[in-house]
Amino acid sequence: MHNWRPDKYERSSSAQKLWAEELIRKIEISGYERVLDIGSGDGRITAGIADLAPRGSVLGVDSSEEMVSFAREKFPAGRHPNLSFQQADARNLSFEEEFDLVVSFATLHWVGDHRPVLLGIRRALKPGGRAFLQFGGRGNAALPLRIADEMISEDRWRRYFEGFDFRYGFFGAEEYRGLLEEAGLEPKRVELIPKDMVQPGLEGFAGWIETTWHPYLERVPESRRRDFVSDIVARYLRLHPPDGEGRVHVRMVRLEVVAEKSRS
Repeated sequence: MHNWRPDKYERSSSAQKLWAEELIRKIEISGYERVLDIGSGDGRITAGIADLAPRGSVLGVDSSEEMVSFAREKFPAGRHPNLSFQQADARNLSFEEEFDLVVSFATLHWVGDHRPVLLGIRRALKPGGRAFLQFGGRGNAALPLRIADEMISEDRWRRYFEGFDFRYGFFGAEEYRGLLEEAGLEPKRVELIPKDMVQPGLEGFAGWIETTWHPYLERVPESRRRDFVSDIVARYLRLHPPDGEGRVHVRMVRLEVVAEKSRS
């Protein structure tokens, strides 16, 4: 399990929050639903969904104990009675037909094999329940990841990455449609959507790497992590300089998924 820093993530995840809110606006919510948010993180998006379901309830689950504690403190039950958080692994969900709606934003690309996740979602949904998922898709952050993969084969960094074999769960649309059907979920919409992630300058870009690139950074001694991040930043900016206002753009790709559990 990766060591998340909720305070830093909150400052570096504005793009993820924006994209989640764009998808949430497409979801029909009556206000009475029981909702499960997989990968609730710092709790901001989950709390926003709870505001849309005042007569329902929302449960946010996250594999990170640090994130769950942060979210509980930021959104206490006394002020948010229809909102709760608990620690859980997306690959091992134990719910049985409890939810009208399952959502997940900027989370599931951390999981290589989505089969157990989708089976858990199907079990968690009530008959006729819906799932709205959004995460990194095929081609996401391709340039910075290519730079990192080139770096770890070089003499300066190679010794820290012996046996390194991490792969993000970046899927294409047709491939994912097949996984949904295999899990017993009916695909309604499965679409790759290009996104432009904008970071406010070099520090913002570096902060995004520092707070989300755990599989790479955890292999590097803490005393050298800043150098590792700086190396990625410098190489990326040589190929993709900041815009006229000093902002750094990264081409991202999101896979948006809408699926439904059969009523029968």
